[in-house]
Amino acid sequence: MNSIIYLAEAAAPQQQASMLQLFLPLIIVFGLMYFLTIRPQKKRDEELRKQINAMQVGDQVVTIGGITGRIFNIQSDEVTISTSVQNTLLTFKKTAIAHVISDRPQETAAATKKETAGEKKDAKESKEE
Repeated sequence: MNSIIYLAEAAAPQQQASMLQLFLPLIIVFGLMYFLTIRPQKKRDEELRKQINAMQVGDQVVTIGGITGRIFNIQSDEVTISTSVQNTLLTFKKTAIAHVISDRPQETAAATKKETAGEKKDAKESKEE
């Protein structure tokens, strides 16, 4: 009788180990799916949300339908864009914006480079004196 209890106790850890071996590949697959698909998509969504909140009149946008144009007016949840040469005005919801193209960050980066270059030049001149 003692040998039956001993055999039952010896079989229990093997059963737990086999459950772990069964679920470990599933856990790894779900982890890979998260890091390869879900997480990058969340980052792209957050970046687009920041672009939409920072857009200003004059920025160029692309809608989810593929229409491109310059922002003419921004209201609370709507954006009016001017397209083509005839300045056709179209109004879209902000959620219909797929991409914002802005020249300002490049201009500010160039201005910052000029300022730092000027500061370095001034620092050099002051060291020479």
